[in-house]
Amino acid sequence: MAQQKQYSADQIQVLEGLEPVRKRPGMYIGSTGVEGLHHLVWEIVDNGIDEALAGYATEVKVTMLEDGGVKVFDDGRGIPTDIHPKTGKSTVETVLTVLHAGGKFGGGGYKVSGGLHGVGVSVVNALSTRLIATIYRDGKVYQQEYVTGVPQGDLKVIGKCDPNKHGTEITFYPDGSIFTETTAFSYDTILDRLRHAAYLTKGVRTTLINEANDKKYSFYFEGGIKSYVKNLNVGKEPVDEDIFYVDKTVDQSQIEVALQYTEGFSETIKQFANNVFNPDGGSHLTGFRSALTRVINDYARKSGLLKEKEENLSGEDTREGLTAVILVKLPDPQFEGQTKNKLGNPEVRGQVEQVMGEYLSYYLEEHPAVARKIIGKALLAARARKAARAARDNIIRKGVLDGASMPGKLADCSSKDPSSSELYLVEGDSAGGSAKTGRDSKTQAIMPLRGKVLNVERARLDRMLGNAEILNLIKAMGVGIGDSFSLEGLRYHRVIIMTDADVDGSHITTLLLTFFFRYMKEVIDAGHIYVAKPPLFELVKPGRKNSVFIYDEAELDQVLDDTITKRKNEGVKVNDSDERYKQAGFIEQKRYKGLGEMDAEQLYETTMNPEKRVLIQVKVEDAERADAIFNKLMGTEVELRKNFIQTNAKFVKDLDI
Repeated sequence: MAQQKQYSADQIQVLEGLEPVRKRPGMYIGSTGVEGLHHLVWEIVDNGIDEALAGYATEVKVTMLEDGGVKVFDDGRGIPTDIHPKTGKSTVETVLTVLHAGGKFGGGGYKVSGGLHGVGVSVVNALSTRLIATIYRDGKVYQQEYVTGVPQGDLKVIGKCDPNKHGTEITFYPDGSIFTETTAFSYDTILDRLRHAAYLTKGVRTTLINEANDKKYSFYFEGGIKSYVKNLNVGKEPVDEDIFYVDKTVDQSQIEVALQYTEGFSETIKQFANNVFNPDGGSHLTGFRSALTRVINDYARKSGLLKEKEENLSGEDTREGLTAVILVKLPDPQFEGQTKNKLGNPEVRGQVEQVMGEYLSYYLEEHPAVARKIIGKALLAARARKAARAARDNIIRKGVLDGASMPGKLADCSSKDPSSSELYLVEGDSAGGSAKTGRDSKTQAIMPLRGKVLNVERARLDRMLGNAEILNLIKAMGVGIGDSFSLEGLRYHRVIIMTDADVDGSHITTLLLTFFFRYMKEVIDAGHIYVAKPPLFELVKPGRKNSVFIYDEAELDQVLDDTITKRKNEGVKVNDSDERYKQAGFIEQKRYKGLGEMDAEQLYETTMNPEKRVLIQVKVEDAERADAIFNKLMGTEVELRKNFIQTNAKFVKDLDI
């Protein structure tokens, strides 16, 4: 019998202080990638916003330092500097070194707060190589420095300040041994977060400064979430210029909702709890949707717009073209996890439903013209939904979406394992032929696309199902569409868009991405959509063997520079008056405009060979920005596209027309 392994007290590891954070950072900030890195900034910014929510701060300022650090200042009360009765240390040190220490657990620190666990600033401290806390209170400047969460001395007074100046300033440098992917912060990502914070906190100014290039941007919105809705609808045609808005307190919870309908087909709903965005929704979203559907159906019945024999409008119908922002402020928010993706408070559902039900009913009664437009739009959506269902059912009856028979143009792979299978969406029959010939038929499927696919930004599902290219794509992927969509049916875990490196190719790529974003966003979110990057240049060597393929102009310059320098260092005589590719020892420099210019072997080796190809994974890091971009580029508002083209035309080089 094998000897039983000893299991005793000395095998139980006890992590003290901030050790648990450094040991398992993902538990506290979600990941150690780019999102987790920026979560450090959010933790401190949210503390400043909490001071604003409590009525003590008017400004939150973030400075991206030239040396890679970040400084966050808020003009709130400043972290208390006196000795904490329980820890025997300064309150500043307590907050920065003790998990679950903060003013958010009761006792009158905060009535409403975005934080819950009280781990925010201490987690930032634990995951930073260096952190400096500077406090402005009572005419004095206090400071304390930390290295990987360890104080380098006690809190000290380092100077005096204006007695009217107060606030907290945290400067930190993320630890590269934790954030191995990158420690570089994104200006645009932080800017978007500060924009949201300003929208959600009326009367607060948020500012971002980048010391590296002297960029500075400030936000201040008197209109709050009404301004937010207006911004979200830029470029969209509103059903009515008026924006519904309600701000009501129920049982210590403040419920704030703003909404406006547009002539578009997609819904945009943003839900926040104590200014924290909850991407996975929660009880406030559930309450909102329930009330919206009920109120619109009740009004439609009462006004005779919905006939007695007609079935009720679905939630989906009532939300077509809707833009809404839901903001609830609670004394005790219950989030699912430290990253606060979902609100769990069960009582909030009833509170939001009550406020929405009462005030939206009043609004529709007082604005009958707007009400008729909203319900008319919902009725059209219902008819389109029924038409789409009928079209889909008809398609299914005919076996068009049946997996037993694939689209005729699809050259499928022999593998039936989705995890090892790839689907290449190829522009035109010419490139499709080369791709079919050159591919690895075991794992790579090829589907040529004929011409431009439908722009789904301007089309409902019923019209979309009448488009052969879209239909073939849905069928090939195996996930279904609309209410029959299921990610589990995906036949290929890599769906690769492979188009020419020219204007038409980029247009087709954008059309396909629009389709995936609007109707199969789950496939993008799961990381299954890629864009292939074909080479732009070929440098041909003497003997026309072992060509060097180059994927962009920067790489071309670098390769030529390095090769010329190397040849000169080796004593090769180089004629400086020759074209640069000749100086580098190549006999020809080709520029590819289309995949069809390559033979099957070249196409495989440069663009399809898993060991050599360049694939760009499509990610939606900010759904709001993505929505705005697709609306601008693919929507009905021509003026937005015109302005975009005029603004960016100067950056275009080598335009193929």
